[in-house]
Amino acid sequence: MAENGKYDLEYNAILDGFVEGKVIPFLGAGVNLCDRPGDTAWEPGKSAFLPSGAELASHLATRFDYPLPDRDLARISQFVVEFRGTAPLYSHLRQLLSIPPRTNPVHRFLAQLPATLRSKRSPLPNLLVVTTNYDDCVEAAFAQQREPLDVVTYIADSQKERGKFVHHPASGERRVIERPNEYRDVSATRSCVLLKIHGALDRAIASNDSYVITEDHYIDFLTRTDLSNLLPVMLAAQLRASHFLFLGYSLRDWNLRVILQRIWEEQRLGYNSWAVQKQSDALDRRFWGRRNVEILETDLDAFIVAIDERLAKVAELAD
Repeated sequence: MAENGKYDLEYNAILDGFVEGKVIPFLGAGVNLCDRPGDTAWEPGKSAFLPSGAELASHLATRFDYPLPDRDLARISQFVVEFRGTAPLYSHLRQLLSIPPRTNPVHRFLAQLPATLRSKRSPLPNLLVVTTNYDDCVEAAFAQQREPLDVVTYIADSQKERGKFVHHPASGERRVIERPNEYRDVSATRSCVLLKIHGALDRAIASNDSYVITEDHYIDFLTRTDLSNLLPVMLAAQLRASHFLFLGYSLRDWNLRVILQRIWEEQRLGYNSWAVQKQSDALDRRFWGRRNVEILETDLDAFIVAIDERLAKVAELAD
């Protein structure tokens, strides 16, 4: 087990990467299952936690009378849009996602990390976190720590803004990023940044909700993988020069693999990455091994405990 020293070298490398500002966490849907009891079922309108991708797909299929037996979230969402329209889908997603944000050990670890490192070492870069989740649990965790956070969100549906990102500065007004390769007002060298590449819930304004969730959304998004024309220039540069730490992903998620393929193609030097995945098979290991992604077979909860313990030791040595 990891807590018994199996992954000591890997954990130390990850921690060094955080200290140097060279590790970017990628958060998937499994992050929100981190401290959820395994036998606890999600019930819409009753549960205090968010659904998994499979639970959301099953619920939408039932709610909107999806006639086929599969439970593919993108296909079911496409069906809803074709037969009911985008508005009913977005309205229902907002209803499901707008419960009070529930932070867990992953969110809290990331929110506490910048202040812990800054208090021991100076100067230090801040943190860039990438997520494909729609919720605002990361934002809530950073707010609880009073840690400033810039949020950059993809716009999936808009007549004028579709396919662009919008910047929500830690202090300031919403700004649509018209020319990504010229936009330098967001950078993890100034403050922590959360990059939401599949859109997000906007609690303040419902019309700003945006979700990459249907088949058409994914097709449109995946045609825009030229980083220089998609992401703000400083964030694109950081993605090209960093290790990745995948938390809460199935490494077969094809929608994530496409944009990662483009990032890895544009990396001038190779950067090893890691994925925390309790169970993997030979295909996972072979496929991701070719991309220098090492699978750490451990619980997400156990990983956070182990890395947090090592961080505490680093802080003690720096005193």
